[in-house]
Amino acid sequence: MVENIIWPAYLDADRSRSDGRRVAESLAVESPTVDEIAKAVQQVGYDAIIERDQAYPRRPWAADGRVLVQGADDASKSDLVQAVAAYVQALRE
Repeated sequence: MVENIIWPAYLDADRSRSDGRRVAESLAVESPTVDEIAKAVQQVGYDAIIERDQAYPRRPWAADGRVLVQGADDASKSDLVQAVAAYVQALRE
């Protein structure tokens, strides 16, 4: 089973695309947390595992954590990240 990984950097409005953001600025949020991402993953319908001690490869000094998404073999990573970003944004409203 392949697990998708979603790093907070993928959804961070303070990052550029070249610095790791994977969603449009209109979907990005400031300082997303692994807890928000995990809740959003569950809302999309997949299981989420939080790994808090992991650091995004482009920022090895900052252990912001990551979320492993299980059961999303049928979804493309891009679609998954877009859907999670939309739910994180909705959680903050």
